[in-house]
Amino acid sequence: MARLLLHGGEVLDGTGAAAATADVVVDTATGTVLDVGPGLDGDEALDCTGATVTPGFVDAHVHVTSSGVDLLSRVTTPFSYQFFAAARNLTATLRAGVTTVRDAGGADAGVRQAVADGLVAGPRMRIAVSILGQTGGHSDGWMPSGHCVPLSLPHPGRPSGVADGVEGVRLKVREVLRAGADVVKICTTGGVLSPGDDPEHSQFSPEEIAVVVAEAAAQGREVMSHAQGATGIKNAVRAGVRSIEHGIFLDDEAIALMLERDTVLVPTLVAPRAVLEAAAAGARLPAEVVAKAAAVVDVHTESIRRAVEAGVRIAMGTDSGVGPHGRNLEELPLMAACGMSPEAVVAASTSAGARLLGLGDVTGRVSPGLAADLCVVSGSLDGDGGLDGLSARLRAVRRAGVPVALA
Repeated sequence: MARLLLHGGEVLDGTGAAAATADVVVDTATGTVLDVGPGLDGDEALDCTGATVTPGFVDAHVHVTSSGVDLLSRVTTPFSYQFFAAARNLTATLRAGVTTVRDAGGADAGVRQAVADGLVAGPRMRIAVSILGQTGGHSDGWMPSGHCVPLSLPHPGRPSGVADGVEGVRLKVREVLRAGADVVKICTTGGVLSPGDDPEHSQFSPEEIAVVVAEAAAQGREVMSHAQGATGIKNAVRAGVRSIEHGIFLDDEAIALMLERDTVLVPTLVAPRAVLEAAAAGARLPAEVVAKAAAVVDVHTESIRRAVEAGVRIAMGTDSGVGPHGRNLEELPLMAACGMSPEAVVAASTSAGARLLGLGDVTGRVSPGLAADLCVVSGSLDGDGGLDGLSARLRAVRRAGVPVALA
């Protein structure tokens, strides 16, 4: 057994506790943490003086087969290109210190298996496969021209996500579960990137949402809901979805329901900002999309601030694929700006995400017996430097004990 000693730094273990001076010993043969504490030893050593050791980060909302929001690029890029781009995107994500992701639509079982088999360097994955929504809803790629330009074109491993009515929705859930989905993704409101709908309008009826949750539960799966408007958020929470994605227009009743049901909120604060950045850089986007992105930035921040203040459980997500992959940790200072302490931000970005993905006994904390998914970040996360520029401050990343090449 080879033991790697990380010494000389502070450990922010992902539980929400303050950073403390400690050593970490990793069993490099099994890829697990052996011990955490003062005065430890090992066969090899990694000097972490002046740095903080954290768990590998968990991004609960990415789209690894998507590489931006430019509409023309979506229709002019060959179909298979997305899978080669996914390999690049996964590697960029891992190099950014994110060792676990939940793909919220796009990645199929082959992408997940390629990472698991070591064919592609990337974080461990949970996948939704397809995004389920109603005709004319957020996941319907229909355009006013009559052409259909979905975010992810259906193929044998990625069924179309458009469904209507209780029985239509039931069949679609079974199809994505058959395709290998670890989680079922639905849209219960409109969105920013869909030019023909309103983020505040609800989609899928309560009866349709209920059958999604029931069908997923029958197969031991949970449901995540793209939900921006308050009514659609409340419909999803009442039906028993596990997480609300985005949560832009939360009201007091929605927050109270989320607290009552212990529903997790995945804010993706960086996403509308990424749309505006892309538009400023020349991305070809409908004017309605850009206008909606600009309109939601401030109200989104205020909604998340109120949810944080109320005690809603938060897990980090970025919607990467809307914005560039590899910049995932830019979400963390935006979370802090909503009133979260650095320790709470790190917990939301590690252990809380791991629990949401069903991996709380595998990763998300610096703790004996868990995977040695670790980041070494120069400086303190609650002092000089804080949560800004974390990716540029990474000294080392390990996934299951294996070092990740950062360049």
